[in-house]
Amino acid sequence: MSPRLELAGMLAAAWCGCLAAGIAFAQNDYPRKPIRIVVPVAPGGGTDFTARLLGQKLTEALGQTVVVDNRPGAAGNLGVELVAKATPDGYTLVMPITSFPINPGLYSKLPFDTVKDFAPVVLAASAPLLLVVNPGVPAQSVKDLVALAKAKPGQMNYANSGSGTTAHLASELFKRMAGVEIVNVPYKGGGPAVIDLIAGQVQIFFSTIPAALQQVKAGRLRALAVTSSKRVTELPDMPTVSESGLPGFEVVGWFGLFAPAGTPKPVITRLNGELVKILNIPATRERLSGHGLIPGGGTPGELGAFLKAEIVKWGKVIKEAGIRVE
Repeated sequence: MSPRLELAGMLAAAWCGCLAAGIAFAQNDYPRKPIRIVVPVAPGGGTDFTARLLGQKLTEALGQTVVVDNRPGAAGNLGVELVAKATPDGYTLVMPITSFPINPGLYSKLPFDTVKDFAPVVLAASAPLLLVVNPGVPAQSVKDLVALAKAKPGQMNYANSGSGTTAHLASELFKRMAGVEIVNVPYKGGGPAVIDLIAGQVQIFFSTIPAALQQVKAGRLRALAVTSSKRVTELPDMPTVSESGLPGFEVVGWFGLFAPAGTPKPVITRLNGELVKILNIPATRERLSGHGLIPGGGTPGELGAFLKAEIVKWGKVIKEAGIRVE
């Protein structure tokens, strides 16, 4: 081998060694400063609760402070855009609200690409809904409700907690899968919807579990089913919509943790590994379950695939229902 080729080989080997060392250093030395989790809504609610719970546990695991930065505005898009444009170094993360996979189909234009501008880290938790009716509705099951709605086309109604919300789209998906016509009654939030449901002004609502559970226990509402694919821990005797006559019906709001696209893979791997451990701690799972949430987990790749599938699913429902928000 000529001296020139030998020197080139030595330099190449040295470069590869430095690269490998750099990657190992990036993973082993991370984090070196506080980490920020942007939550694009005001304090309170499922997203904020989940981010703060995991942030606290992540602080203990990493030895660096993890702070939650609430950045509400523009239906959650303001905070998400901020992270899309942040330096991809693992120190700025985002936990979007449940409309994250819905918004691409809902808005004609977003200031970021929901898939391309983010690196998935982990699915933190999912939030199934509870199908509830006013006690005056003569339906004891999902099958009863479908039969009743088919017998009275256009005469029954459902509460819509906001255009494009998970509750709204769950109702539209229910209509299509059940083949029924139910009138949409819009509200500005789940609270007013529950109040009018109790009063009998509306008949059907896909509510978050925490918002409806006490009313169900008090007999002011009747619960028929949960919208997850499996039964939930705090309601073990409550069937799913899928097992109650609409196979394949699944609607869950969910909270995932994302980093800006381009964040080093070793950093994503470190964060995912620590968070999966945290999500498997019994005390963590118990706290999430107590708030009507199903603990998450899994790999970054699984979260990325789930996000894409959700975008396609809800895009179809939004298009068929003619829903639009500008």
